[in-house]
Amino acid sequence: MGHNLMAAPGWYPDPGNATQLRWWDGVAWTGNVARGDSASVSTAGAPTPLREPVASNGSTLAALDARVTELKQLVAALESEQQILQAQIIETREVFLLQEVGLYQYSHPLDSAAAYKETLDALMTEIRTVAKAGTAVSGTRKWAINGSDKEGARMIADICKLMLRAYNNEADNLVRTLKPYALDVATERLEKMRGSISKLGASMKIEISDSYHALRRKELELTADFLAKAAEEKEREREERARLKEEEAARREYEREQAKLEKERAHHEAVLSALRANGDHAGALAVEEKLGEIQSAIDGVIARAANARAGYVYVISNIGSFGDRVVKIGMTRRLEPQDRVRELGDASVPFRFDVHALFFSNDAVGIETSLHRRFADRRVNFVNAHREFFYVTPAEVREVLKELQGNLLSFVETPEALEWRQSQSVHRGA
Repeated sequence: MGHNLMAAPGWYPDPGNATQLRWWDGVAWTGNVARGDSASVSTAGAPTPLREPVASNGSTLAALDARVTELKQLVAALESEQQILQAQIIETREVFLLQEVGLYQYSHPLDSAAAYKETLDALMTEIRTVAKAGTAVSGTRKWAINGSDKEGARMIADICKLMLRAYNNEADNLVRTLKPYALDVATERLEKMRGSISKLGASMKIEISDSYHALRRKELELTADFLAKAAEEKEREREERARLKEEEAARREYEREQAKLEKERAHHEAVLSALRANGDHAGALAVEEKLGEIQSAIDGVIARAANARAGYVYVISNIGSFGDRVVKIGMTRRLEPQDRVRELGDASVPFRFDVHALFFSNDAVGIETSLHRRFADRRVNFVNAHREFFYVTPAEVREVLKELQGNLLSFVETPEALEWRQSQSVHRGA
């Protein structure tokens, strides 16, 4: 069966229900219906379309086609919206990652966490003052209950208090749970809370004032700033503790070495006195020469302890942990630099570090700084300069060291990586 495609749009007897009329749009039946006896609907003179094909569920095929088209349009719109939201989610994740590692954009830059805390305390005092003054929320003054304006005003005041309490509860919760990277999300939630209050209290014109809302938004911003600055200071303190620990370890090594040498010197001085007393001039001469060496060693230890720039520069790698194109370039003031290398390869990494270069310099700080500057654009961590890892090969470091240090006594280009290579063999055999 077909239908008359020339039928003009209008109300016609519903093919599926003889007791009502349905609107024909010129192509298909629509969802608009009216009572069959409606006086306002006229069908006189209009061509009567033939009955449309009907599906097994009672719907006309034309109506189903129209519904399919409508659903396709809806799906297309939802897919478009999803793409927009997905882009926003990706951006939010990127901002999250950047802010987590320290690239936080301060809303109110101050020098220290203490300064933020002081500013926050002053802001909280201002917030409490505005709330007590009754200017944080407002509502209509023209409201009567049982003909009483006074009772109406009392009711509006009570509802305003409830609305303000709900708003403050949301604001306080956002402050308590705030993370610096989630500042935008928290601010948006506070905006939505304010909008919800305005909608609920629309008939009574109840709304949170602009000035009070601005204060609570500023509270969120300052709290985020405070948390970020406190985290920065905590990280600096941790790094300073690590530096002091390393300095203390070096100082104790110097003291132990000096005490050892002075004890050895005292022993040789006693031997020298005995040899001289016995008239053994040849033996005394040999001991005097040894005493000279011991004194030179003591002077060297004292000089190194006094020179904060002296120490060992090291270039190390850890293939099993970081791959074959990452090295760590640092310096230590330890008398036994290998102790420092062993500490770095503790249980925090799966394999020990391999040493490519380890040499003493009276200006180890200067050489280390020069190497860091030369490879500054190839840092692994651009946020924390104390993480001294670089995307370079040992061979590249060797060439730069030749320029800075001259003739290197030794440089191991290919790391042994014994544990890692043995582990690889076990994996391949498994």
